Amino acid sequence: MKAIVYDKRASPDGLRYAEIEKPTPAADEVLVRIYAASVNPLDYHLLRHPAMRRVVTLITRQSASQPGRDIAGEVEAVGADVTHFKPGDVVFGVAPGAFAEYACTKESKVAVKPAEISFEQAAAIPVAGLTALQGLRDVANLTEGQSVLINGAAGGIGTFAVQIAKHLGAEVTAICSTRNLEMVRELGADRVIDYTQENYTRDGVHYDIVFDIAGNHSFAERLRALKPNATYVGAGMVALELSVPSLVVNMASDAIRKLFVSQKFPSFIAKVTPEDLARLADLIRSGKVTPVIDRTYALPDTADAIRYLEQRHARGKVVITMN
Repeated sequence: MKAIVYDKRASPDGLRYAEIEKPTPAADEVLVRIYAASVNPLDYHLLRHPAMRRVVTLITRQSASQPGRDIAGEVEAVGADVTHFKPGDVVFGVAPGAFAEYACTKESKVAVKPAEISFEQAAAIPVAGLTALQGLRDVANLTEGQSVLINGAAGGIGTFAVQIAKHLGAEVTAICSTRNLEMVRELGADRVIDYTQENYTRDGVHYDIVFDIAGNHSFAERLRALKPNATYVGAGMVALELSVPSLVVNMASDAIRKLFVSQKFPSFIAKVTPEDLARLADLIRSGKVTPVIDRTYALPDTADAIRYLEQRHARGKVVITMN
């Protein structure tokens, strides 16, 4: 089968379009013929930081020799212990090595794709959609009527977050660049701030929840935007751009500061569950949430897709199609 694999270069030039062996599902896995996948910031972070791939391999006990996570496609084969899926079922979810014609994943990591959702839309959902849903609903405990600021509202996670926050009944303020103002308004934001013209940490407005994908302000600046007892949820990976010593110093400093304030600064990693994948699919099927897809690329052009996302100007998701 055709797939994208890493070589030793820590850049998009280190991605090869290659012929590799088609995988075989383990007892609790399904083999999915992939029709579409999508790119996440994690993909270029793993590419730029090979040590992270070793950590991922240790934590997940799955090889990180191929990039990609989000998938949508058709089940081709199932392991002996799989009970919820059969060959021919159309699914979406998360699988390691998603930038390929086939991938294996645990049956608990996928859900049935509704017929009303295209493969490209379905592939755009998993990591970004789950991060937005669980970050707002479960981590921030968003309730109807609360004020929510979303920093980085035009990206993959941000476009889901704006719509999900509105669906949950929040008053939404969204931060984005000039060219994305109208798009973010159309997603439902009540107030949109152009970060090239205004700094939300200096305008005197305070929020119940700040959901931050951009991560481009200091602890003191973030604190200025929060009400007493408010919640700040960091959902981005900007910290990985720092050197290791700088990252350690920043984390230690922030941990100490948090001891002396009333605001909450929880951290989280989104969990892939079939229930939440199905919940997101229902929101999209009902029209309450619409995946925003900026560009699509063919599988051989995956390196170009990652280069584009790495520029951090993508509007919504970048999708890979397998023809």
